[in-house]
Amino acid sequence: MSRYVRALALVLVLGSCGGNFSAPRNLDNACGLADERPKYFRAMQAAERKWGVPVHVQMAVIHQESKFIGNARTPFRYALGVIPMGRQSSAYGYSQALDETWREYQEETGRGGARRDRIQDATDFMGWYFAKSEERLGIPRHDARNQYLAYHEGRTGFARRSYEAKPWLVAISARVADRAETYRAQLASCRRR
Repeated sequence: MSRYVRALALVLVLGSCGGNFSAPRNLDNACGLADERPKYFRAMQAAERKWGVPVHVQMAVIHQESKFIGNARTPFRYALGVIPMGRQSSAYGYSQALDETWREYQEETGRGGARRDRIQDATDFMGWYFAKSEERLGIPRHDARNQYLAYHEGRTGFARRSYEAKPWLVAISARVADRAETYRAQLASCRRR
């Protein structure tokens, strides 16, 4: 019996060590989100200081990509509706960074231990990516719409204007820009409190 109790205790301890990967309660209120998850807000502020990407732009992109769910993954694909064929892509974590792009980030920044399911690393990644997009494509870091298009399509795809053949993506990028502006206004008002 004592082995069973020890095993159960170990499972409970290990289970409690995982991150909080659930979405915040109110994704439409930047102030509420910052209050509920101050760690997220501090991570975004650190990325803003380091990379110059505004908090509201980071928030809007993370909302679109993962709804602030730290272990978010793309859905499985199925052949004939029942045979699993693997995930749609390697996108993972808060930022939904692809394996190859994440490795590039780790190598360029010297952050080999960075993890996509850790908010501090995900926001740093986004800051790095958006800064590179401004450097290579001339997209201002505060331009949520075009930064999102370059983020989704990759810089090469953006340069080729691949998004023009995807009206659904252009519509999503407009929603990201609208959400970023909403978050900006909300953050300006809640900081005055």
